[in-house]
Amino acid sequence: PVEVDIPASISLIRERKFGEAIREIKEKNSLPAICGRVCPQEEQCQANCTVGKIGDPVSIGRLERFVADWERERGYETPQRSAPTGKRVAIVGAGPAGLTAAADLVKLGHEVVIFEALHKPGGVLIYGIPEFRLPKKIVEAEAEYVGKLGVAIKLNAMIGRLYTLDELLRQFDAVFIGTGAGLPQFLQIPGENLCGIYSANEFLIRVNLMK
Repeated sequence: PVEVDIPASISLIRERKFGEAIREIKEKNSLPAICGRVCPQEEQCQANCTVGKIGDPVSIGRLERFVADWERERGYETPQRSAPTGKRVAIVGAGPAGLTAAADLVKLGHEVVIFEALHKPGGVLIYGIPEFRLPKKIVEAEAEYVGKLGVAIKLNAMIGRLYTLDELLRQFDAVFIGTGAGLPQFLQIPGENLCGIYSANEFLIRVNLMK
C-alpha cells in the first residue's frame, strides 16, 4: 500500500546488505519497525506474493521487521534532506498518520511541527495497542527517528485550546489533521451505559496508561 519496492529490498537482504535494504524500505515507509509488527501483511503485500501460489508466501512483514530492528540496534542513519522550501506545515496529532506525514514532508525540505495533545508521541501505537503486540520502546524509537529528521514534536499541545485551526493557518502554509478515531461506535443496546462498561478504545487506553 505504501509502494515499497519489495523485490529490491528482499534481494538486498538475501545479499546480507541490511543497511541498503532498510534504506530502500525507508524510501517509502518511515515506520518499518512498527509496520513489520502490526500491519496485516498477510492481507496486503503477502497476499500478492507469487511464491504464495505454490506454498507459503515470503514473510515480507518479518523481513521488514528484521532490518528495522537491525538498524535500531546500530543507530539510525538520517537521510539527506532536500533544500529548504521555506514552507511551514503543522501536523495535528502524533499518531501513525501524523508521524508518517511529518517524515515525508520534512524530507521534501519543508519545516514541520507536530502538535500532540498527550504526553507521548505515537497515538494509537502507544495508547491503543498492548505492549505484547507492539513494545513501547519500538514506538518511542520510531518517533525519535522522525525527530532526528528535523521534525519538531510539541507534546501536551492540544489544538483547540493552544491554537485554533484558523490561528495555525495564519502561522503555517498548510495543516494536516491526523487526530485519529478516538470516538467509539456503540452498539445501541440496553446496558451499554452502565458502570464498568467500556468501549474497546477506552479499555485499551486505560490499560496502557494505568499499566
